[in-house]
Amino acid sequence: MAPKQQPIEFRTMAVLVDNEPGVLARVIGLFSGRGYNIESLTVTEVDKEKALSRINLVTSGTPMVLEQIKAQLDRLVPIHEVRDLTNAGPFVERELALVKVVSHGEKRVECLRIADIFKAEVVDAGLDHFIFQVQHRSDKIDRFISLMRSLGAVEIARTGVVAMTRGPELMHGRDF
Repeated sequence: MAPKQQPIEFRTMAVLVDNEPGVLARVIGLFSGRGYNIESLTVTEVDKEKALSRINLVTSGTPMVLEQIKAQLDRLVPIHEVRDLTNAGPFVERELALVKVVSHGEKRVECLRIADIFKAEVVDAGLDHFIFQVQHRSDKIDRFISLMRSLGAVEIARTGVVAMTRGPELMHGRDF
């Protein structure tokens, strides 16, 4: 009998790191050196006084690989805290996308109707195109883009996922 294949899962992780040169390269190096994939990556400074940045990343793999990723991230210096948001309980996730749709005639009216349903904002328009700004969960943005593709040529720019756990618990890191 062949061994059962473990399912591929997606995990959203938040990583609190020192804001210094080379940290992001070390995190990315951990992934590339072991053949792990990063589906989404966002980074920003979150505490200027303590020189801390937050990395939000979405990765995929088997449950065992995902646990290895978390453990290896947790051992990297200068990482203060790694939180697997997917397993930590309920969390809020958002992404922003700009979606340019080139269309003509009645399809333009349909573009506006779909944009209204998804609460997308028109941020630029011409006689033959719209640029919509849409912010929501990644899966909802994927559905919006799919519908827009059926109405014309599409160009996309996405920010990547930002996420945090629900509730009063804060991400402080080990040293704070």
